[in-house]
Amino acid sequence: MTAINTAMVGRRGKVAARMLAAIALTTLLTGCYRTQVTQQQVNTPPSDYRDRHPITLKEGDRRVEVFLGRNRGGLNPMQRADVLSFAQLWKRESTSGIVVDVPKGGPTDQSAAESMREVHSIFAASGVPRHAVFVRNYKPQPAQLVSIKINYTKLMAEAGPCGKWPENLGPGQDSSYQENRPFWNLGCASQRNLAAMVDNPADLVQPRGESPAYTARRSVVIDKFRKGESPSGKYEGYDSGKIGEVGK
Repeated sequence: MTAINTAMVGRRGKVAARMLAAIALTTLLTGCYRTQVTQQQVNTPPSDYRDRHPITLKEGDRRVEVFLGRNRGGLNPMQRADVLSFAQLWKRESTSGIVVDVPKGGPTDQSAAESMREVHSIFAASGVPRHAVFVRNYKPQPAQLVSIKINYTKLMAEAGPCGKWPENLGPGQDSSYQENRPFWNLGCASQRNLAAMVDNPADLVQPRGESPAYTARRSVVIDKFRKGESPSGKYEGYDSGKIGEVGK
């Protein structure tokens, strides 16, 4: 019995050793396969143009410059319009206060002081609070065109840059040609144009909040619905300017 037990124990040990070796080999091969798949996924560009050229949001600057002269003070009509438009845009899209760089230490100091009085007046009339405007001075260069620089930070959408061609478009041995995948630069221009044209970059991430319903019109519609009448509006006289009967 002792010899039989010893043989059985030895046989079981050999079987267990073989199983452990097989498991170790399987794990090693699996690790190699995973490494190859991961490397292939890294080298393969995405097939969707939105993944190849995503639109990203970042902070940028909106700037307007008020050019100054030596013998003229204040703003001209075009400069007033520029500052007014700048103030209205600040209330809608800014993510910071307004920074104003005023030249100091040159022949345009008097003109800069008079122009700044008008700039502050336009800001106040547009609803820009005084504490949101930070004024600082800078030393202009002798040959530099002197101006008052006004800027603030805003949210911007950007995609690209475009024009990259990492692979050959013609026949070749690369996988992009053999698998008929879209080339890298496809869709970059449309993504870049969309990022430049969007009114509010935050709309690319989330929808805007709904405005409250028009109470007066809602009351009229509900009252007509309660009476069994058509809730639609009536438009009369819109075709009274016709000069013929064509189309009737």
